[in-house]
Amino acid sequence: MTLNAPAVTVGITGEVYTADSGATVTAPTSSSSVLDTDLFGLGYVSEDGVEEAYDDTVEDIVAWQNATVVRSLTTESKATLAFTLIETKGKVLELYHKGSQVEVVSAGEWKIDVKAPTSDRRPFVLDVIDGAKHIRFWVPTGEVTEREPIAYQNGEPIAYGVTLTCYPDANNVVLTKFANDANWGYS
Repeated sequence: MTLNAPAVTVGITGEVYTADSGATVTAPTSSSSVLDTDLFGLGYVSEDGVEEAYDDTVEDIVAWQNATVVRSLTTESKATLAFTLIETKGKVLELYHKGSQVEVVSAGEWKIDVKAPTSDRRPFVLDVIDGAKHIRFWVPTGEVTEREPIAYQNGEPIAYGVTLTCYPDANNVVLTKFANDANWGYS
């Protein structure tokens, strides 16, 4: 057994990017490729960072003999990215309030009519950086499918907690990860 301390990566910083719904965005080709100009950063994420999760439903096939599980089938699988945005700005409000848009009322005054949510599929990029190590997630089609309550309280930022569901493309790919970390190439 070989221990390799440089293979321990910490998500020290990074950013979540998206584009407006319906935008045609060129996919990144590496962890360091220049992002499409239609992608914009969503700003600060809370100290909890971003959580990547996979929710699988597995059905066991049980044999009559000895009541033994002889096979397990994955019948559902869902990939998600969850995070809490802590910058209050128009693009964050529009992401959180799916189908609603920030509008100019007058000079220095804006509004958002919060509507019942509608489908809002769009591309996302997540950059995770640890020093010179850079991991990039590309989600060609994602959508906010869960929203946490917004709390307004003294001493805490107004926060917008969301969970994105990553939808599969024509090749059944829900997301692609790129990395410049040499440890990815070793066992």
